[in-house]
Amino acid sequence: MPFIAGAGIVGIAIGLAAKDTLSNLVAGIVLIIDRPFEVGDRIEVWNAPANSATWGDVIDIGFRATKVQTTDNIIIIIPNNEIMKRDIINYTTIAQEIRVRIPIGIAYDADVKKAKEIISKIGLELDWVMSDPPPKIVVRSFGDSAVNLEARFWINEPRKRMDTISHVTDRVKEVFQEEGIEIPFPKRDIYIKKSET
Repeated sequence: MPFIAGAGIVGIAIGLAAKDTLSNLVAGIVLIIDRPFEVGDRIEVWNAPANSATWGDVIDIGFRATKVQTTDNIIIIIPNNEIMKRDIINYTTIAQEIRVRIPIGIAYDADVKKAKEIISKIGLELDWVMSDPPPKIVVRSFGDSAVNLEARFWINEPRKRMDTISHVTDRVKEVFQEEGIEIPFPKRDIYIKKSET
């Protein structure tokens, strides 16, 4: 009886392990057939370690798992079954051109037209930012203390997405300061009403 009970427990453990293995194997076959990404594609990684890059390049698609090398040079091995449960964000599957959106706030009394022109010129300083279609800067909303703009740039190197955001953000602060365009911080006006006696 102890032998039978032990064998039963072992059988259950093997069954559970085989279930996961079989699930990953089926998912791997589906990935290879469906091809939502290929080796070399840059995809979003949802289970990257904290405070590390959240996207990387696919370096291997196996039957059990897929290997992704992040921009921090970390290899993440993702079970194929997990991949099939998630939305897959692929930056390079259709074309090399992607659009980058960068939020920028300016003060209410700032010259919106001038700010748009400056942001557009800053974006075009980068070789990989496309002039056709041209940069587009739009007013997204009116915030509590700022007019919220959004800069939209088409780039022909998806792997330069973060470089684009970093360059534009840094240069906008620098040029806005030179041109007297205020980047506001949250503030409140307090009015004190005196009662007449």
